[in-house]
Amino acid sequence: MIGDRWGVTEDEVRRRYGCDDIVHEPTLEAWRGVTVHADPAAVWARLRQVRLAPYSYDLVDNLGRRSPRELVDVPEPEVGDPFTRAGGRDQGRVVAVDPGRELTATIMGAHLSYGVLPAADGVRLVLKVVARTSRWLAPALSVGDLVMARKQLLTLKALAEADATRQVQRQTGATSRR
Repeated sequence: MIGDRWGVTEDEVRRRYGCDDIVHEPTLEAWRGVTVHADPAAVWARLRQVRLAPYSYDLVDNLGRRSPRELVDVPEPEVGDPFTRAGGRDQGRVVAVDPGRELTATIMGAHLSYGVLPAADGVRLVLKVVARTSRWLAPALSVGDLVMARKQLLTLKALAEADATRQVQRQTGATSRR
C-alpha cells in the first residue's frame, strides 16, 4: 500500500504489536520508525508526553498551540487515560501499556502501538497503525498518517536526543568541577 512504511526494518514490520491483538484483519496497516540516540528511559519519557500534545504539525493538529518542548514529569499512562490532547481537548484513549516498552491507544477509529525497542546504535521508536476502513480509503489515510506520524516521531527523537545531550553535559560538568 502507498505510504505504509517509513524508516522501519523488515524485522520491525514482522514484529507483533499490541494493536495487532485488537484489530483483526485490518484494511490499513502502516509502520513508521526512527533511531533515537538516547537511552530507552529518555525516549519513553518523551513518548509519555504525547498525552499532553500531538507533537506533529501543531498548526494542523493542535490549532496552532505549540506542543511543549520542556520535559514534563507526566505520570505513566494507564488504560482508559486520554491518549493525547489536541485543540484544547482530550483525544483518543490508552488501551494497553507495557511501561517503558509499548504504548497502545485508539484515536479516530485507528489503533496504534508505539514500541521503544533496543538497538545497537540507540533506541528504535517504532509506530504501527492499524484500522478497519474502506479498502479505497486506506491508501489516502496511510499517506496522511505518514506525513503526520513522521513529523511526530522526528520531533520526539530530537527532543529525546536533546535531553540526553543535556544529561551528559550535566554529568561531565559536575565531574569536571570536582
